[in-house]
Amino acid sequence: MAKYDFNIAVIGGGSAGLVTSYIGAALKAKTLLIEKNKMGGDCLNTGCVPSKALIRTASVISQIRRHKEFGIKDADCTFTFSEIMDRVQRVIKKIEPHDSVERYTSLGVTCLRGEAGLVSPHEINVDGKKYTARNIVIASGAKPFIPPIPGLEKVDFLHTDNLWELKELPEKLVVLGGGPIGCELGQCFARFGSQVTQVEMAPQILIREDDEVIRYVEDSLRKDGLNIAVSTRAVRIESESGRHQLIVESNGTERAIEFDRILIAVGRKARTEGFGLENIGVKLTDRGLIAVDAFNRTSVPNIYACGDAASLYQFTHTAAHGAWYCAVNSLFSPLKKFKTDWSIVPWCTYTDPEVARVGLNEKDANAAGIKYEVALYPLDDLDRAITDEEDKGVVKVLTVPGKDTILGVTICGHHAGNMLPGFVYAMKYGIGLNKILGSIHVYPSMGELNKYVAGVWKKAHAPEWALNLLQKFHEMRR
Repeated sequence: MAKYDFNIAVIGGGSAGLVTSYIGAALKAKTLLIEKNKMGGDCLNTGCVPSKALIRTASVISQIRRHKEFGIKDADCTFTFSEIMDRVQRVIKKIEPHDSVERYTSLGVTCLRGEAGLVSPHEINVDGKKYTARNIVIASGAKPFIPPIPGLEKVDFLHTDNLWELKELPEKLVVLGGGPIGCELGQCFARFGSQVTQVEMAPQILIREDDEVIRYVEDSLRKDGLNIAVSTRAVRIESESGRHQLIVESNGTERAIEFDRILIAVGRKARTEGFGLENIGVKLTDRGLIAVDAFNRTSVPNIYACGDAASLYQFTHTAAHGAWYCAVNSLFSPLKKFKTDWSIVPWCTYTDPEVARVGLNEKDANAAGIKYEVALYPLDDLDRAITDEEDKGVVKVLTVPGKDTILGVTICGHHAGNMLPGFVYAMKYGIGLNKILGSIHVYPSMGELNKYVAGVWKKAHAPEWALNLLQKFHEMRR
């Protein structure tokens, strides 16, 4: 007779929980998945999917307004904001079956809708009924962090969880936060016609990126109409007779910014409360994440965690990556354990231009004291970027001094995220710039940029002594 009801029980039906459950079922383990809200979690319902649908519409609007650049004399760009938001919901509905209860049930996963509570390291209470599992995986995700700004509670503020219910375009929108979410959504609403003011405490937006990359993005945001206020701190909100002002401070001076709506985009906080972690001794980090070891195991040996609740990398693709390790380690430990590999982690900020990253940039390398060389190739030299009128940006590769070994890559440009994977593979499997340069690339394509930046590196490392000998050789043969 089985000791437990399930081999593995997963709390959370977002990206991390779905992948964990999928792998568990694929490996023929009896798998339980518990979700209290919507399957698909933040990514499907309030994050990646709706935001990219919104970004796509904003991009189309921007291109229509640029019609004269493409030789088009007239182009109409009228729209109703509520219909744009309706399209976002249609996109969600179209992708929804990928993450549905029906799909996962067909795969062999037992799916429960309800509130999970940890009773012991092997027991979970779901709406009054107890289930047991040999191992438990916490994939509870994250939620928007709401800063304690006086007066914020008196306004109907927006965040990434409730933004998608919006049906009326704000005339004046304040975006609090200059990170990826704030920049992406701020640009969208500016393109829709809102007067957008972006407020960021740090001296730069996208503070993790290198300076020249930030300049490309900032120039584009300002061109779209964003008023960007950096080194600016939100102090309080004042409301009177339906009018709202955000009082901000910069260089010791306060000023007021009027707004109709305010969007809070200052980061996300792991969901670690409300399901009994503290009851069984699961520890948290100083940053409020679930503490895990190199095998994604928590302080309780049979409980694992992955995704936004446990990782510094809060992306769907890193949630899925960590979920694989959670699944196999929970099912096969101690017979076999796999150390989670975070050595090569790509990501992309979907502004226009996009910023795609893998490995180190100059800020990272300088902070770590790592020596490097830089190969830089501007997109205004790339034929396909020129034909498409998308030639604003750059690709930047950091290498080991004197070698073609790649330390990191940043691409800033149109569809940068789609151009990054070649460099991810190269770093993962130790392929240097020489081999990239020696590969045939399709012409004309944006993907040629990796060959051309490799050519920049090669030219900088050309052996002058050998070239001098070749020159003399050819002179003798003339």
